[in-house]
Amino acid sequence: MKIAIIGASHGGHEAALELLTQYDDVDLTIYEASDFISFMSCGMQLYLMNKVKDDTIVRNFKAEDIEKLGGRVLSNSAVNNIDADHHQLTFADSAGENHQDGYDKLILSVGVSPARLNIQGCNLDNIFLMRGHDWALSLKDKINDPLVKDVVVVGAGYIGIEAVEAFVKAGKNVTVLDLLPRVLGSYLDADMTNLLTKELIDNGVHVAVGEQLEEYISKDGKEVSAVRTDQGNYQADLVIEGIGVKPNTEWLKDIVALDDRGWIKTDEYLRTNQKDIFAIGDAILPYSIPANKPLPIALATTARREAQYVVQTMFNDIIRPFKGVVGTSALQVFDYSFATAGLNETTARRAGIEIASVSYNDTRRPAFVSRATGNGDIFVRLAFAPMTHVILGGAIMAKNFDITPHGNTLALAIAQRLTIEDLAEADFFFQPGFDRQWSALNLAAQKALSFGTFTK
Repeated sequence: MKIAIIGASHGGHEAALELLTQYDDVDLTIYEASDFISFMSCGMQLYLMNKVKDDTIVRNFKAEDIEKLGGRVLSNSAVNNIDADHHQLTFADSAGENHQDGYDKLILSVGVSPARLNIQGCNLDNIFLMRGHDWALSLKDKINDPLVKDVVVVGAGYIGIEAVEAFVKAGKNVTVLDLLPRVLGSYLDADMTNLLTKELIDNGVHVAVGEQLEEYISKDGKEVSAVRTDQGNYQADLVIEGIGVKPNTEWLKDIVALDDRGWIKTDEYLRTNQKDIFAIGDAILPYSIPANKPLPIALATTARREAQYVVQTMFNDIIRPFKGVVGTSALQVFDYSFATAGLNETTARRAGIEIASVSYNDTRRPAFVSRATGNGDIFVRLAFAPMTHVILGGAIMAKNFDITPHGNTLALAIAQRLTIEDLAEADFFFQPGFDRQWSALNLAAQKALSFGTFTK
């Protein structure tokens, strides 16, 4: 079976591993447009902050890793056309010369690219992105450049906040701008973002939210020197844009079905409208379990689950639909860490889903455990269906504390469609060196059930 995978990031990597380790007689080729295989942009902050010093290891795999398993990896090989009727693809090499290759089955893992602002001055020098190996090297030069003093980060989502922290800790004066009225406004509800805004300000960040960016200004006509919004100007030796992503699908518009925003349309089996062509990763809209509909969920974990599913089912005549994903992620913002899963007020509103929400704040351990010996505050937010009480989303946040177990528990509860009653009664362990007699998740759910009417 000759299988082609377009794209060498998380989805492409997982698909290749599954195919080469679980099946015999597979002739597999990964086509990758860039010259650096599988750089992990989610690890860029660690590289910028010198927590990982070698840029060449911030990756999922090297070409030889796949080749040792019997596969083939072609870097600098940009696929630019697919003849679905004849199962042929065309790719251009580094010299721009086109080549053709055949396939029996093809997996599209084409990913996304950073969205760019199309405003006056957008082509000036020193306006950077925070995605990909080349940008990582460029940003590392700037973060170590003493002439770069004032940095403006456009976008207060995950990427933007990671850039903010990295450059603040490098001694730069940092301003973060966003059109939304709150930092991380698409990821967390207001009670948590208010705490994180204070954390940013306490660490010297100038937070300018609810502002419309209008122009990049230059003194010499070459390099950016300031950013103008509808509310003022901000000096900038460097600008980092982190305003979202767009699917890398323009070249596919006459090959497979796309929606009006360019996302690849798939059925419940992750098949495109073309025979033997599957699609996975950030460029599709996977089924969201809590929303009960397809939604954009651009996460490595999502891509890998989709890839595993496609490989497990692509050779079978009788298959089960893709179960879907929750959409779970986490971030550290200076001393705070948070994990979020499923829907929140903003994403539920965008998806047209009615939710009820509850917040619960308490200490992580019993009162007799002092803060000096590890106690501290924990913040829980739960979202659920008002009528059925099925848990649809939530978030956990704490300072100087690993919230991973709580975040994973919440994700599992959403995936299994547990109710607030289930979570309120769930049997978690207790040991005062770790937790309370009732877990914070228990207590948040119990608080929700104590309401006469739920808070929306």
